[in-house]
Amino acid sequence: MSDVHEEAARWSRGDREADYYETFLRRSAANPLAQHGDGPLNKVLKPEDMPWELSRQGLIKHMLNADLADEFDFPGKGTDLYMQVVPPGSRSGKHRHMGEEVVFVLEGSGYDHHWDTDIELVSTEEVRFVVDEEPKRFDYRAGDAVYVPTNTVHQHVNDGDEPLRFISAQARAYTNLGYGYEDLEQFENAPEYDSQFE
Repeated sequence: MSDVHEEAARWSRGDREADYYETFLRRSAANPLAQHGDGPLNKVLKPEDMPWELSRQGLIKHMLNADLADEFDFPGKGTDLYMQVVPPGSRSGKHRHMGEEVVFVLEGSGYDHHWDTDIELVSTEEVRFVVDEEPKRFDYRAGDAVYVPTNTVHQHVNDGDEPLRFISAQARAYTNLGYGYEDLEQFENAPEYDSQFE
């Protein structure tokens, strides 16, 4: 038997039938996002809908994330947005996550410490993050945008005499594609968070 006939014999096996494509079309027709703005989902979140949290990362106002979107029937589930306020002379927590991040500085000045991170394959089911001992420093002020690469350990520092306020945007692509698994690792807490327990 030729290779062509062998291949045809393999793919043509089975007599199961399905209507997956028709199901996809029906779901798409019922999808509120496919209704071009006329659907039932909310298009605006108000500031009073956005909660504050004194977290290990510091004082943040959650502007958008998947849980908030679910709570308010808001379609923007693919991005995490929060505003953070770092007091003068203080710093955020130190952490890393798989998704890249962009920080837009609204007020104040400061700098970021970025520790480059390599991934070491321990086994087929385990990886280890190897973090540089010395960070790179990136200075900024109001109006600047700061890029945090994938898996980079980072920390925001306020070196001014007024609050440092910024908006952080992180795409949830890695999580939504099944790679991120809510990947977040905290190395150091913000001083304001730790002071709650002293």
